[in-house]
Amino acid sequence: MKILIVEDEKLLADSLKTLLTQKGFDVEVVYDGESGAEYAEMGVYDLLILDVMMPKMDGYQVARQVRAKRCATPILMLTAKSGLEDRIQGLNAGADYYLTKPFDSRELLACINALLRRQGGQVDELVYGNTALDLSTGTLVCGEKSVRLSAREFDVMRFLLQSKGQNLSKEVILARVWGYDSDAVENHVEVYVGFLRKKLISIGSDLRIIAIRRLGYHLEVAEIC
Repeated sequence: MKILIVEDEKLLADSLKTLLTQKGFDVEVVYDGESGAEYAEMGVYDLLILDVMMPKMDGYQVARQVRAKRCATPILMLTAKSGLEDRIQGLNAGADYYLTKPFDSRELLACINALLRRQGGQVDELVYGNTALDLSTGTLVCGEKSVRLSAREFDVMRFLLQSKGQNLSKEVILARVWGYDSDAVENHVEVYVGFLRKKLISIGSDLRIIAIRRLGYHLEVAEIC
């Protein structure tokens, strides 16, 4: 699961990143609202953790802008402003939950897991056609055949499966799998798609990774003769 933290208190932001990384999440951090909105609108995150009082754009503005772009990513708002009107303003702006500072790390983790469960993020496997991706082992399974994926292959395959047949551009796959600030290039996506195609064929999967010029890749279920 990929989480974006938007928090201008650098010490707190980095502490949250350390905590969530230790829990197995893939975490990126930005330190102002304007950058937070720019990153969030890419639609590559499973959860946004959003501070309210920030430079350039406050959390309410970020949430409203993200929702205006039809980005449905869950938003967990963190703030020291605990008044009723503040909470109402946060929820009306598009937040899914409002957690006041200071908070216990256990409460934060419980909120995160609840929001991900609500979005269907906490599952054991992703299934499409005759093939399943085991999320706990990073294994593609088709009938009695299976093949283990590398970490990068796993991330690309999971993203394709979660897209449910929608086209994913190379730019979006790069941002989601390699990270927004990565030096990776589009050729990296092409290489790993090639690896995955071979592994799908090797287990007799009916899934095919289809490339469409200028639009990217999507999964289709093919008839196997």
